[in-house]
Amino acid sequence: MEVSNGLTSQAAEITIPELVAEVYEGAPATERGHLLEQLLRPLGVLSLVAIADGIFAKIRFRSGWQDLNVRLDDIQNVRASHVAALVDHAQQVSVEAVDGLAQMLTASPVLSGSAAAVLLVAVLLERARTRQSGGDSQAVGTAAAVRPN
Repeated sequence: MEVSNGLTSQAAEITIPELVAEVYEGAPATERGHLLEQLLRPLGVLSLVAIADGIFAKIRFRSGWQDLNVRLDDIQNVRASHVAALVDHAQQVSVEAVDGLAQMLTASPVLSGSAAAVLLVAVLLERARTRQSGGDSQAVGTAAAVRPN
């Protein structure tokens, strides 16, 4: 999946949490649930209580700890700003959980057509490549890390 130079330059200062929040905002309800499930899995109770006034802890407790399943009524009160805070925290706990969004987004026909999703996938793949090659850690947070192939 390639990102055009124009899109990359326009989004040069957008952070990964902001991109995920934008994807979340434009996604249908079922896809929103899948995004949240991916991000919630690695986080513990204390983390979830501390994020977005505990909205994610409530979802996690209602769903059950062993078999996370975000229900449609769970996501009604989750805003894009909540998702950005969740991603910001999830990156600190498990960068792999956030990087796993790339696979989820490319597998979803609904989400893979979104410009924000395309940019997010490019950023996440670039970040993974940078980490694997032992590159600088500055590429972790912003879309400025995206370089055309």
